[in-house]
Amino acid sequence: MISAFRKALGTAALCGAALWATSEVRAETSYRLASFDQLDGWAQDDHEKALGAFLETCRDLKASDWQSLCALAQQQSPSAARSFFELFFRPVLIEDGKKALFTGYFEPELRGSRYRGGRYQYPVYKMPPEARRAGTWLTRRQILTSGVMEGRGLEIAWVDDPVELFFLQIQGSGRIRLPDGRVIRVGYGGANGHNYRSIGQELVRRGIYNAHQVSAQVIQNWVKRNPAAGRELLFHNPTYVFFREVTGVKSSKGPLGAMNRSITAMRSVAIDPAYTPLGAPVWVEKDGARHVRQLMIAQDTGSAIKGAQRADIFIGTGDQAGQEAGKLRDPGRMFVLLPIQRAYALLPEDL
Repeated sequence: MISAFRKALGTAALCGAALWATSEVRAETSYRLASFDQLDGWAQDDHEKALGAFLETCRDLKASDWQSLCALAQQQSPSAARSFFELFFRPVLIEDGKKALFTGYFEPELRGSRYRGGRYQYPVYKMPPEARRAGTWLTRRQILTSGVMEGRGLEIAWVDDPVELFFLQIQGSGRIRLPDGRVIRVGYGGANGHNYRSIGQELVRRGIYNAHQVSAQVIQNWVKRNPAAGRELLFHNPTYVFFREVTGVKSSKGPLGAMNRSITAMRSVAIDPAYTPLGAPVWVEKDGARHVRQLMIAQDTGSAIKGAQRADIFIGTGDQAGQEAGKLRDPGRMFVLLPIQRAYALLPEDL
């Protein structure tokens, strides 16, 4: 049964991998297969948790080999999770000549209201139709100072901190806790099409901080101490992100990732889909303040996540997760777990 299944996987995988390997981005990319005993800490991981995260999105994978693996994954008992990954996948180290970098991101929780008033003065906007049609639209400054958004009912909510709202836009999703304790969940709804410019790098350029000193908390404190200059600092980044209200996601679940499914703290990772297929398991090894040796699932993307060994780890929800995510910036290595025949099809023909 297993050999027949692998044969079925092989036919689909060879076709998919051949197309993948001939794309332009692959021209200078190298692939090296590894065994599971070469993955540092593999045997000690909680593979059951990784299998749960994999099941969250695998039903959405279109290729027949992935669909077959998803069907098998749904039949696995928790105790068989490790065997499932070892039997049907092979770890592949994909490199593009750039240094590996692992960062962290989180789901922020802001204080807000459905209505403007008192401390709640900063709007969380839906995307206007003309911005969606335009491709590249007004800058952040123009959106917030020209009055173009006012009186149109585009406000989802009003929050009490412009810097937290700025970082909500960077994260792309979050929660807004209302005065009565209820929570609004918002997700990425579009952007104005301008390239992102780092306000942290701008503070370094001005000589206000050294690069190692800059964090989200440092930026927030500086803006609060310097409200007029702080407002101008935020305008340095012309990018503006709009949101949509997310319903139908349980509060116990994580935010929606790029696959429009909930992501899982310390089991979901944002990757560059030019190198790593969305939905694929990835083995992450990194040191630093938080030592990580874990199997995660590539369930998200990000505009700053570019490269074969570039990844952003989802830490969780709230301030503590945000503080931890802000400190994470470490080297390491990441293996992509691919269906067996798909993995072998990536190797050079002369091997």
